Amino acid sequence: MSLIKVEDQNFKQTIAQEGVVLVDFWAPWCGPCKMIAPVLEEMNQQLGDKLTIAKMNVDDNPETPGAYGIMSIPTMKLFKNGVEVATTVGFKPLQDMMSWVEPHLN
Repeated sequence: MSLIKVEDQNFKQTIAQEGVVLVDFWAPWCGPCKMIAPVLEEMNQQLGDKLTIAKMNVDDNPETPGAYGIMSIPTMKLFKNGVEVATTVGFKPLQDMMSWVEPHLN
């Protein structure tokens, strides 16, 4: 599966799908957001069949980040079958991100 772009209008439908969805709240001007992008690309290649990765630009979509209390970016939230199960903030290397996600993939 490829990384998908999610917006306020389709956020609820995206996270409600069966399985695990990682939502990356980011902005184009954010340095750490640019650093995490290749990590998410690699995760997508390794876990693409088990994980959906959705990217939400907080500048273009203020409603959802506000509803979830996003104060810093990048913030990544994991949803399993529509329920939020984990959150992490800031840049993390690939191994740390994989360790964060893998317990929720079963």
